[in-house]
Amino acid sequence: MLNDLPKIIDCIEISEPGKSGGLRPTTRPMPRFGPAEILIRVVAAGVNRPDVFQRKGLYPPPAGVTDIPGLEVSGTVAALGKDVEGWHEGDPITALVAGGGYAEYCVAPAPQCLPVPRGLETVEAAALPETCFTVWHNVFDRGALKSGESLLVHGGSSGIGTTAIQMARAYGARVIATAGSKKKCAACRNLGAEIAVNYQDEDFVAAAKAFTDGRGVDVVLDMVGGDYVQRNLKALGPDGRLVQIAFLNGSKVEIDLMPVMLKRLIVTGSTLRARPVAEKAKIAAALRTRVWPLIEHGTLRPIIHATFPLARASDAHYMMESSQHIGKIVLTV
Repeated sequence: MLNDLPKIIDCIEISEPGKSGGLRPTTRPMPRFGPAEILIRVVAAGVNRPDVFQRKGLYPPPAGVTDIPGLEVSGTVAALGKDVEGWHEGDPITALVAGGGYAEYCVAPAPQCLPVPRGLETVEAAALPETCFTVWHNVFDRGALKSGESLLVHGGSSGIGTTAIQMARAYGARVIATAGSKKKCAACRNLGAEIAVNYQDEDFVAAAKAFTDGRGVDVVLDMVGGDYVQRNLKALGPDGRLVQIAFLNGSKVEIDLMPVMLKRLIVTGSTLRARPVAEKAKIAAALRTRVWPLIEHGTLRPIIHATFPLARASDAHYMMESSQHIGKIVLTV
């Protein structure tokens, strides 16, 4: 009941852009929700690389969105907007949000909400939305990956990478992944990658060619950018698709377009945060029918490296920036 909800909630704010110490526990008024939105009592919130960029002042929230970081949550339904159907107070829920996840309560558009998959703990479900939305839309919608094709996943041990490996394998694709250590490469192989390339001392272009008998892979999922872009084009086979979702090494690059023409390549990419709710709703609907059953059957699972209490969000960010983790980092509320 609304009357039972607190007026003030605990949350994390960015006190000053910069280092992870700029994240500070504080309190804010209970967020308001609209007729098509759900108020979620947060149990856990996923930590993502865009949260780090926001903390550094490099990724501001869209207009009208709270400055509290956090792009995915899980918990229970605390209250419903008057136009929301199909949900009840107390239902286990997980959601993709444009901000506000690092808090006791968070507001989410109803179309971006999904039930916690059967058999999954609520804390585990906090690791699903951002990675599943991103991978499904970019690998399967934009990259059009099909059964029998090959996928090169950069950052295979990241939250996105571990999800992409499992999802691609579940749908019959062959996977090659890159990672930065022997331990991370082993984790990629354990999740279903046939080949894991240590980018510290191996050439992923040569490995991709060898993996495909010289043809080149069908799809590349890249979050590195920079000098990887030209190398990705070389690693692709005829009619291949390069999908760009981030630029850890920079977004401005000089490339030779000749491989694009000769091999009829497609270069695409996307971001999620500022997209209209209607577009995110389509992805959510696809996840509910195409991916949630995989999770409930145990074919795909969130890989969680560590959990931190909400008040230790700065420690979670420090771990993410140190790249020690394999899979996801989650805050518990």
